[in-house]
Amino acid sequence: MSEVLVIGGGAAGMLAAWRAASLGAPVRLLERNPRLGVKILISGGGKCNITHAGPIDEVRRAFDQPEARFLAPCLHRFRNSDVLELLERHGVTTHVRPDGRIFPDSARAGDVVEALRAEMLAVGVRLSLGTPVRALSRLPHGDLRVCLDGGELQSLAVVLAVGGKSYPKTGATGDGYPWVEALGHTLIRPRAALAPAYLKHARPDWSGVALRDILLRARAGKEVARWRGDLLFTHRGVSGPTVLGVTREAALAMERGPVTLEVDLTPDRTQEELSRELAEAHATRGVRLVRVFLQRRLPERLIPTLMEEAGLDPDLPLDRLPRPGRNRLSERIKRWSLGEISHIPLELGEVTAGGIPLDEVDPRTMESRKCPGLFPCGEILDIAGPVGGYNLQAAFSTGFVAGESASRRLQGAA
Repeated sequence: MSEVLVIGGGAAGMLAAWRAASLGAPVRLLERNPRLGVKILISGGGKCNITHAGPIDEVRRAFDQPEARFLAPCLHRFRNSDVLELLERHGVTTHVRPDGRIFPDSARAGDVVEALRAEMLAVGVRLSLGTPVRALSRLPHGDLRVCLDGGELQSLAVVLAVGGKSYPKTGATGDGYPWVEALGHTLIRPRAALAPAYLKHARPDWSGVALRDILLRARAGKEVARWRGDLLFTHRGVSGPTVLGVTREAALAMERGPVTLEVDLTPDRTQEELSRELAEAHATRGVRLVRVFLQRRLPERLIPTLMEEAGLDPDLPLDRLPRPGRNRLSERIKRWSLGEISHIPLELGEVTAGGIPLDEVDPRTMESRKCPGLFPCGEILDIAGPVGGYNLQAAFSTGFVAGESASRRLQGAA
């Protein structure tokens, strides 16, 4: 019996290797980097947002409907609770944040990677680190051939977990795309998801300024996406959870035309309520300046620009703010345009959208419908969930099922 070959040592690849070996198959994992889980190590700012809390069907419904349908069998085979149980066996305890995101108590992503590594070694997975795969092809008799520097390997069962094209410094350089096309798959063009956005008229002087608990909308004429949370200005545009939350849909809409970003600074108040609050402040505290009123809602550095766009003097007292000025200011607070997006960098996305179409993979086994014996999983598939641990869970679950199916294929042929 040959080995199950797992190409890629990220979240999906490590789960696949562990599961296949735990069922008794000989397994070799090939990873181009000298260490495992490089992308996990930088996730969550190095703290690793492992998964998302709640019933697994709620986790599933966070994905777009076609992705949610595809993921259902895998998520039910290997749930968020299963991930946590695996980590706890190695002393990695976790906590749930108020927004449902689950992190290790140690705040060290390396602890997660080490636990997965220990699980693989315990069941006999052979690790070949610093071993880049150069090509993947099918031989006439049906085996898959994996070409390495100075040699090749052959197997009836290959798990492909090479990731997408985001963060190429982690090894995710899109190598798998031409391989799967040569094996008969079509390819949905890779696009950025969970990425920062560059703006046509960025404000480098605002870099580092944060907006807390705002609502960000992406518009292509009509609204195409929205996300509530925090936003961070950068030298070239904006980032932060809200931006990551809208960039997949924004990148898709940019293929058809311009997309702009718009901020609601007070998502829990209507424009009418803001105007009334300004009027009451005008009536009772007229000696105060308008910019002082805004300081509770906006960083000091941004207030002059907001007032200028509303046609108001930054040093205007509240008792000299007429109703038209109140209306203009409240409208800006509720619908402040950050301008047009110039670019959403694929290489900086936490996840790559696009890749292998989901209808070309069997969701019950993760086996390719185009190339028997090939089990693609993780980010090479056209799956890109929202920010919050969902994508790591999808990688864990699809990797688990891919490894299980690859093991059974190999052992069934023995």
